[in-house]
Amino acid sequence: MARRHPAQDDEQSPPPAGASGIGRRRFLGYVLAAPTLTVAAQTGVEALAPATAEAVVPSLPGPAELLDLNDLLTTAALPTSGLITIRLDPDGTAHFALPRAEVGQGVTTSSAMLIAEELDLPLEKVRVTLADARPELLFNQLTGGSNTTVSTYTPIRVAAAVARGRLLHAASLVLGEAVSTLTTKAGTVLSPAGAVLGYGELAARAAAVADTAVAVVLKDRGEFRVIGTPRDRLDALDAVTGRKKFAMDLQVDGALPTMVCRPPTINGTVRSVTNLAAVRAMPGVTDVVTVSTGVAVRARTFGQCVDAVRALVVDWAPGTAEGATDATVLAELRRAELPLVVPPLPLLTKAVDARFTFHFASNAALETNCAIADVRPDSAEIWGSLKAPIVAQEQIALRLGLPVSAVKVHVTEGGGSFGRKLFHDAAHEAAEISHELGKPVKLMWHRTDDFRQGRTHPMSTSRVRATYALGEVLTYEQRHTSVATDFGHGIGEVLTAEAARLPVADLTFSETMFQLTQISPYHLGVTTQLLAETDKGYNTGSMRNIYSPNVRTAQELVLDELARQLGEDAHRLRRRLTKEPRARAVLDKVAELGRWGRPMAPGTAQGIALHPEYHSYVAVLAEIDCRPATTGRTVPNAYTGPRVTKVVCAVDVGVAVNPKGLEAQMMGGISDGIALALTSGLHLKDGAFLESSWDNYFYTRQWNTPPELEIVVMPSNGDEPGGAGELAVAAAMAAVACAYGRATGTMPTVFPVNHGEPLPFTPAPAVPPIPASPTDGRDRVL
Repeated sequence: MARRHPAQDDEQSPPPAGASGIGRRRFLGYVLAAPTLTVAAQTGVEALAPATAEAVVPSLPGPAELLDLNDLLTTAALPTSGLITIRLDPDGTAHFALPRAEVGQGVTTSSAMLIAEELDLPLEKVRVTLADARPELLFNQLTGGSNTTVSTYTPIRVAAAVARGRLLHAASLVLGEAVSTLTTKAGTVLSPAGAVLGYGELAARAAAVADTAVAVVLKDRGEFRVIGTPRDRLDALDAVTGRKKFAMDLQVDGALPTMVCRPPTINGTVRSVTNLAAVRAMPGVTDVVTVSTGVAVRARTFGQCVDAVRALVVDWAPGTAEGATDATVLAELRRAELPLVVPPLPLLTKAVDARFTFHFASNAALETNCAIADVRPDSAEIWGSLKAPIVAQEQIALRLGLPVSAVKVHVTEGGGSFGRKLFHDAAHEAAEISHELGKPVKLMWHRTDDFRQGRTHPMSTSRVRATYALGEVLTYEQRHTSVATDFGHGIGEVLTAEAARLPVADLTFSETMFQLTQISPYHLGVTTQLLAETDKGYNTGSMRNIYSPNVRTAQELVLDELARQLGEDAHRLRRRLTKEPRARAVLDKVAELGRWGRPMAPGTAQGIALHPEYHSYVAVLAEIDCRPATTGRTVPNAYTGPRVTKVVCAVDVGVAVNPKGLEAQMMGGISDGIALALTSGLHLKDGAFLESSWDNYFYTRQWNTPPELEIVVMPSNGDEPGGAGELAVAAAMAAVACAYGRATGTMPTVFPVNHGEPLPFTPAPAVPPIPASPTDGRDRVL
């Protein structure tokens, strides 16, 4: 169970205004011409420079320490921030259409908190919805890189502050009082004489007939009453009572359930269908049509779709990874590795040499791929959970031969993403099927489709060499080699999306992403981290952290080995080499709370790791039990193996808008990290993945989660938030891997550690592509 540490309570009692040397900042916003009060923001950007730290052999700042991916996304979003508006309705509620995707990370709640803070409005009076695709927003409608709160933090606050100022001005005209004498509280304006005016009755008076520039001053941290306080998610009740609306919950006239019969190997194509007429005659089936990804079936119910898909007899052409196995991909990766440059010099230096293998991992979210499409001769309308809706709109329009303005894309809330919803595969496929049939469709992928034909995190290797002499690390080289990562979503619009797919340009795009995301938190002398890619035959994507979990795990394991060879405590070595005071603080916090170095029974151990990302820092201490009694325990239909028994996590994101939401993000990231280190990987055989559901893709289960979990949100640092959405995954994976190595006495080099033969499950058949529904559900309940 997680508990809030007293260090977090400091976050809830901000220092007096200006206490940290952070002054009130002025911004320019706009009142827009509208029947009721509508406001927007126009902001500038402040440069962020890396702090310096001392070490015997310092490392030069890497590219991501000067400008990281989050900085790039934030800067790209600035020019169109004035197009993001807040509207105050006559009933006194504020409405904001967030140009980002809500996929469970809680950004609708944190965005509402920003508005409530600057507008002095009760949180329940703020309505945050998701904006439709808006091409004019350009780079400002992409959900990725832990960037939503960072890039919208100031624009949303500025717009809310403009609205508050406008309401005060309207109230002063009504009451005949000077604006300086009026105050706002809980959605009302109050005068010294006791008059009270509600925001709703002032909304029309505060509206403008023309766009007007307005200068505003944002609240200082010392004045915060909402930002920085732990709040429940605004959609929590709807989520747990089934009232929350996802794509498949929507009722669109004429849109009937649709599924696709998919090939037995990755990206196979249809040669012919033997029994088309018979399947079309099955109960409830309305249509059967061949499309680029398989054979689509439309029916009255999804159950009838499943029956029809299972009945289809299809002759399949080869796919893009025909005959490939884990071993053949690994051999290909080894051939593509970039060479190391610095050799160990006998008598002068010693070295730690290691090579790590990271198997394919699934990007499948709890909500499978799904979308609704209604394509007509001169228009199209799409509904789906999309993190890059502008790209979806533009590419679907191109595919259908329609102008972009004729394609409407509605963004629905999503049940998870893991980066999966950066791609609009389901929306594109639904549009293709609807276009072929001339009818609206409600497309849902089966869970097996997600695991076998959906997006995966690429298989990769990391070759590492670190040299040292006289107790100091002199060089650190890391050559990360990966199956190509698809960045076909670009940075949110069609130009970069298409550029990312071009020959040669795609590797340049990947290398840029790698360099903008990889930061070594340690001074390791002359440091180089480079990426090489190979093989584009797989449907890949950016799972949480993109490259970081694998890269960080390799580095932290090498740090442990360096500590062993140098005869130095692993925490002390990290602390000595750490570049940043904030990084050192989270590292010390988990060491203190986790009682680093305490006596442990044989077969059990601690591991510790640190990860910096997007101006935030996290450290994780993990304890693991690798004793036979634990690894050999039996849970029906499950892979058990080693058990992580305790995790302590300390996180510093600067300003934590919603500490409770931040804790939830850390919990999810920790579960991801445990899974990636110990249990969750895809097995590739004969051009197909063998896993077909959560039954045999062993994500962290209740029996593998740590019974002791402590998350500490460090006191607020600075006056802006850092990225948090992906932050904990890399540190958790690395800490668990290090704990495993210390408990077993052998550094692990293959992840997940359970990957290999014999398989801990019996693979479901690939033909038909959807397994039969289980009839023993009660027997599977633990």
